[in-house]
Amino acid sequence: MKISIIGVGLIGGSIALKLRENGIADFIYGIDNSDKYLNEALDLKIIDAKVDLEYGIKNSDLIILAIPVDSARKTLPDILDLISENQTVMDAGSTKAGIVKAVENHPKRSRFVAFHPMWGTENNGPKSAVSESFSGKAGVICNKEDSAPDALQLVEKIVETLGMHLIYMNAEDHDVHTAYISHISHITSYALANTVLEKEREEETIFQLASSGFSSTVRLAKSHPEMWVPIFKQNKENVLDVLNEHISQLRKFKAALEKENFEYLGELISNANKIRGILDK
Repeated sequence: MKISIIGVGLIGGSIALKLRENGIADFIYGIDNSDKYLNEALDLKIIDAKVDLEYGIKNSDLIILAIPVDSARKTLPDILDLISENQTVMDAGSTKAGIVKAVENHPKRSRFVAFHPMWGTENNGPKSAVSESFSGKAGVICNKEDSAPDALQLVEKIVETLGMHLIYMNAEDHDVHTAYISHISHITSYALANTVLEKEREEETIFQLASSGFSSTVRLAKSHPEMWVPIFKQNKENVLDVLNEHISQLRKFKAALEKENFEYLGELISNANKIRGILDK
């Protein structure tokens, strides 16, 4: 099977490595606006050739769209314009409703499968790609009823090859859930990093005193705006809803400290501890 990867960075590169490793891909075309990334992907044997968008689409059985969600939303209709009824397109975006909406009336909508691999790091570029990245993680397919059976079956096979467990949901529900479990985490991390940078002018002191807890909490703050601003933009209403609740929770902690109500502070922490039972299942 010939595959085109549009966006040969962290996600696209990791998918390509795994599909090649498992013999799913006979030949992988790389498509990217960054010639640097394409050359790195060639050197790392992530892709076999770098090509332009039209050539890659017309010569592939499967097209995987792994670019920022705003770009994916704009590019997907053009990709569907170029494909035949025998080709399949899947994306890997972190938001789904906007992307699905962009092609809902496209005559070749059924050749598209909306997919989100629930994995990522703060790193970017093909040098960050790892073939085992997705193993054991959730792979979400949205609005499967809108995809042709053979296209859906192919993407299910891809997800299985990546070592992920499949979850099906509609795009709107997906975006609500990811706002809670992913998007708010990034905003919190960015805000904490900015708080520390504003209050602690001695960068060397931060480095010397940083514990593993602080490092893990602000790890996401190293994620690039090129990826996350479009995610926040596409999922604005859900993120705002979650952010309002998060601010409300922060105010409770602030009020407990201001009023020296340490019993209530303990209750807030004890209630938060319930998350352990969910995450450790």
